[in-house]
Amino acid sequence: MLRTGPLVSVVIPTYNRSAVIGRTIEDVLKQTYSNLEIIIVDDGSTDDTEAALKRFGNSIRYVKQENAGPAAARNRGIEIARGEIIAFQDSDDLWHPSKIERQVSLLENAGPAVPCCLCNTTLCFADGRVTTSFRNAPVDPPIEEGIWTNPAAVLTTRFILFDQAVAIRAAVLRKIGGFDTTLKYLEDYELPLRLALEGPWAFIRTPLATWRQGSVHSWSQKASEEALLTQECQIALRRRILQRLQDRNGDAELQVLMRRHLSRAQREFRDLRMICGESRLTRSAGRLFLQLERYRASVGRRLPGYPRMSVKPVAAATVPLQECSPGEPLVSAEPATSNQALRVDK
Repeated sequence: MLRTGPLVSVVIPTYNRSAVIGRTIEDVLKQTYSNLEIIIVDDGSTDDTEAALKRFGNSIRYVKQENAGPAAARNRGIEIARGEIIAFQDSDDLWHPSKIERQVSLLENAGPAVPCCLCNTTLCFADGRVTTSFRNAPVDPPIEEGIWTNPAAVLTTRFILFDQAVAIRAAVLRKIGGFDTTLKYLEDYELPLRLALEGPWAFIRTPLATWRQGSVHSWSQKASEEALLTQECQIALRRRILQRLQDRNGDAELQVLMRRHLSRAQREFRDLRMICGESRLTRSAGRLFLQLERYRASVGRRLPGYPRMSVKPVAAATVPLQECSPGEPLVSAEPATSNQALRVDK
C-alpha cells in the first residue's frame, strides 16, 4: 500500500442509497493508495443512510444537505475537500484497488500543466451488455498510459464517462468553478469540456472503474425519458463553451467544431419537438428528420475531419503525436487485491 504522496479527496454524493453506499465505501477503502479522505455528501436522503454510515466512524467525513441534485452535492464535496487531488465516485459503482495510486503517479510524473487523469471504465448495462467507456466513445489510445493532447476536440464530438473515472487537481477544479448546477442534465459533460480547455489530460487505457446502470428510475434513465430537456441542456452548455472559447480567443478550429455540433444539437431539438407534436404527420416527419440527422452524424464519424485521440508518452515529450482510431479490444484490468481499511480524521 502506497503511503506517501498528495492527499486525495474522494467525494461520494448519495441520495436514498443506504442499501449500497456501504459497499462503495468499503471498495474505496481497498485502494492501494492510502493518503485519502472519503467525503460522503448526503443529498437530503429520507431513508436510513445516516444510520448505515455510522459503522465507518472516522474513516469517512459525512455531511448532509437539503436535496439539490448530484451537481450541487459534488460541489459541496469540492468546497470542503482538503486534498490536492479530487476524485468522484457514485454510491453504487466500483473501483479497481490500484485506480487512485496509478492516477496520482501519472499526474505526479506529468507535472502541473496536466489538470487531470482519466481512466477507462467498464460499463455494465441493465440489459446485460458490457463494454468500456473508451470503446463506447470511441477512442482507442495505442499506449497503456500517457498524455492526451487534444481532449477538447475529442470531447466536443462525443461523451466519455467522466465522474467515476477522473482524478482532478483541486486548484484547477476550483478555478473553473466546479459543476454547473443550472443544468438539470449533462453537468458531467459540461465540466469535462471546460476542464479540457485548461490543458492536456493524462489517461490510462486499462479499465480501473466499473459503472453499473441502475434501475429504470436512475438519473441516467430519467435523462433519456426527458429527451427534450436533455437536448436543451446540451444546447445551453455548447453555447457557454463556445462563448468561453471566443472570450479567450481560443483555438479557431475548435470554435468551428463547436459551432458545427451546436447546430446539430439545435436541429435534433427541432426534430424532438416535432416528435412530441399533436399531428401524426408532424410526428412522422420529426422521426424521419431525426433518423437522417443521426445517419449524417454516423457518416461524419468516418470522415477524415472527425477528431481522433492524439497521445504521447509522459516521459518522452519529443515523441511525435500518435493519432489513433477505434480498433482492437482494450487491455483488461488486473486482478483485484484486498487491503486494510484506513481511517481519516473528520
